[in-house]
Amino acid sequence: MAPPEFWIAVAGVVGLIVGSYLNVVIHRLPEGISTVTPASRCPACGARIRWYDNLPVVSWLALRGRCRDCGAPISPRYPVVELATGLAFAGAVALFGVRADAFVAMVLAGLLIALAGIDLDHFLLPDRLTLPGIGLGLASQLAVEHGSLARGIAGALVGAGILLVVAGAWELARGSEGMGLGDVKMIAMIGAFLGIGGVLVSLVVGTLLGSVVGLLAIARGRGTLAAKLPFGVFLALGGLAALFAGPRIVALYLGAAR
Repeated sequence: MAPPEFWIAVAGVVGLIVGSYLNVVIHRLPEGISTVTPASRCPACGARIRWYDNLPVVSWLALRGRCRDCGAPISPRYPVVELATGLAFAGAVALFGVRADAFVAMVLAGLLIALAGIDLDHFLLPDRLTLPGIGLGLASQLAVEHGSLARGIAGALVGAGILLVVAGAWELARGSEGMGLGDVKMIAMIGAFLGIGGVLVSLVVGTLLGSVVGLLAIARGRGTLAAKLPFGVFLALGGLAALFAGPRIVALYLGAAR
């Protein structure tokens, strides 16, 4: 069998390719456009993107972030998503080895990255990703080590329940909606994959990151306490933290609390 480094590298390359597709999902899914057809085109001039201009990360760097035909800027989100997916896939194999746990980790990472990109652009967490994601998370419990359907169901229910309570309390206290149901479904999806422990880590890390970003925006005069933040982005970062370092984060917290 090939050494672990080989499979990590293969997973990284596959992740770059999947990341390129996730960019299509991020761009097209909110618009209700097929993510398969038509072929990718420049949103500014409509020119069809050549295959050699569609290589993950490399093409964006070679073109210096601009369309070959019209020179319009190409968002740096494209290489960031591709690189993040490549690193996540490589990290999954490095952490779990070549087994079902790694594949499940790749699926969850891909969903989280796609949801983060869409929420960042549109303040939207589509049911077409979160609801199937909940189903996939529950099904994955039958394949991963130490998984069980009860673990996934408990994680989904606890995650959704916590955010529903928070959202309800916010609305009662402030008289306005502070969190959409998309966030509730997203944390339920994370719980379906990672259980209650994953939910708690995701919420703590996500809330901490969101608070830091919000306070920095206020300090720089770019936001207020009432400003809306794409919380799905921070939930995604929290979910990735729970996926790859959840037990370590819990151990660090318990150690600091002693």
